[in-house]
Amino acid sequence: MRFRSRDDDDRPGREPEPGPAGESSEYEGWLAEEFAVDPAADSSAAAAGAADLAGDLAAGLGPGRAAAPPPLSKERIKDALRAEDWTFSVDSDGDIGGLWDSNVFYFFTYGEQREILQIRGRWHQDLPIELRGEVRELLDEWHFSKIWPKAYTTVDDSGRVWVLAEHSVDWEHGVTDAQLRLTLRCAITTSLSLFKRLRERFVTLGPKGQDPPENWS
Repeated sequence: MRFRSRDDDDRPGREPEPGPAGESSEYEGWLAEEFAVDPAADSSAAAAGAADLAGDLAAGLGPGRAAAPPPLSKERIKDALRAEDWTFSVDSDGDIGGLWDSNVFYFFTYGEQREILQIRGRWHQDLPIELRGEVRELLDEWHFSKIWPKAYTTVDDSGRVWVLAEHSVDWEHGVTDAQLRLTLRCAITTSLSLFKRLRERFVTLGPKGQDPPENWS
């Protein structure tokens, strides 16, 4: 078996070059495929994010500037979640978490300076242990064609299978507000895309086309 190199033009996930400013290109198609993002549908959010980032760069974070972005902190994570108008809570251990489409997401910090951000989501649907092999095959397919999130299975004490998705970023040298918000958006939206694919493969809708209840089996 030969592992593809970055020089293989036909490798899955090959990133094409952006087209001229103001023109659609193969690059937009790659964005939609790679990150499960629709450039047309998400144009307003993307434009807002780009404007935020441009503002940060203009404030002194561009090439040749001495200024450095501030360090990551839990307070900044909470501020970023508020800026996205997302609801969250903080548990007794100080961990930040919330629900997106009934799926639990947590926002952890690791490292000596708490500079590593990890966004971890858990698909709300548990599955019987007999399906673990098929779930792993789907996750292999996902990892082969997508950059993130990393996903894996775990088994609880009752023998039920759960799927978790993670995206981690090392912000040792600081992070701008725009970068932090973009990271949160990408981690959550791509994880939800994975959960949707799992749902389509493993969860059968009821006779009236209604979603099954949480923890349905």
